[in-house]
Amino acid sequence: MNLRNGRSKALAIGAVALVSTLSLSACGTDDNTKPAANGSSSGASTAAKIACADKGGALLAAGSTAQTPAIDVWKAAYGNACSTTTLTYGGGGSGAGVTQFNQGKIAFAGSDGALKAAEIDASKAVCTGGQGIDLPMVGGLISIVFNVEGVDKLIVDGPTLAKIFDSQITKWNAPEIAALNPGVNLPAADIQAIHRSEDSGTTQNLTAYLAKAGGGNWKYPAAKSWAGQGGQSANGSAGVAAQVKQTKNSISYVELSYAQTNKLNSAAIATGASKPVEATAANGATTLANAKVVGQGADMALDIDYATKAEGAYPLTLVTYEIVCDKGNKAETLPALKSFLTYTVSDEGQQAIGQVGYVPLPKELAGKVKTQIDALA
Repeated sequence: MNLRNGRSKALAIGAVALVSTLSLSACGTDDNTKPAANGSSSGASTAAKIACADKGGALLAAGSTAQTPAIDVWKAAYGNACSTTTLTYGGGGSGAGVTQFNQGKIAFAGSDGALKAAEIDASKAVCTGGQGIDLPMVGGLISIVFNVEGVDKLIVDGPTLAKIFDSQITKWNAPEIAALNPGVNLPAADIQAIHRSEDSGTTQNLTAYLAKAGGGNWKYPAAKSWAGQGGQSANGSAGVAAQVKQTKNSISYVELSYAQTNKLNSAAIATGASKPVEATAANGATTLANAKVVGQGADMALDIDYATKAEGAYPLTLVTYEIVCDKGNKAETLPALKSFLTYTVSDEGQQAIGQVGYVPLPKELAGKVKTQIDALA
């Protein structure tokens, strides 16, 4: 993740999974059978818990494909309550979302990586009198998914993954993989490594992990753009998951929700703890519990310890941020923006996405995010 100087403070946050393109409105095409924010499938009781904007209208957003399932849940409940506001969320990846935000095309962007210094500078052109800030909204983890003939369980570690994704290890029965998986009948087959084709916050988080925990085998900086050698590529989290599912002897990385939805096997990661750590929401939350705020001022960018060796701490975690202007938001969309984000960070909003595989933000962090939303101007 992008780190910036600032006062650090440990925060407990919850974790897991997220995704891509959708349109939010109160029209009849919405699937209102999904659990509402209060746990009910009915939008009526949810409506009473959502403070709609006095001024509705169209609200445009785009970015991270990791968070679409969460936004899909939020859109149903919010659309039921606030029929005068229509939100359209286009995926395209974190990089595309940040670019559109800094071009003034959207009210907020979803990004799995915090804004870089250059991106913050660029945001000042559209955030009159202010700048873009990162508001953590969804915690998750990245599953290392695999489709290997005859193998249902797999253990990997940072150095091995770095070599696999950089074509330094090319066979499934390579000594490095075999040493981590005693007794497993690994095939003498070529590894089909798959990575994201577009700029992606998920890629940024994976490469940050490889750079930190890869034992020097990952020679590239953490970045949204893929730099490893060889391999195949696919667009978006959904595209990667689909490609792994149909490609024998493949391996890749997607958010946990995509692994679960597509019934893909997820590898456990050997971190130096007493036993390999499984890709579960609870294990991701253990790592995220020690995340620290490193953003300055209103910015709430977090620092995650990818090299954690704590028991039960899954290291490949991420946070999806909603990127907004702290000041200088467009007057015509600001009321709806604050209304929608206030709902998403509320207890009801966070519990709603908890029902589809996410871990709600802890009250302390959610309260800090709510304070920043209230202050948007």
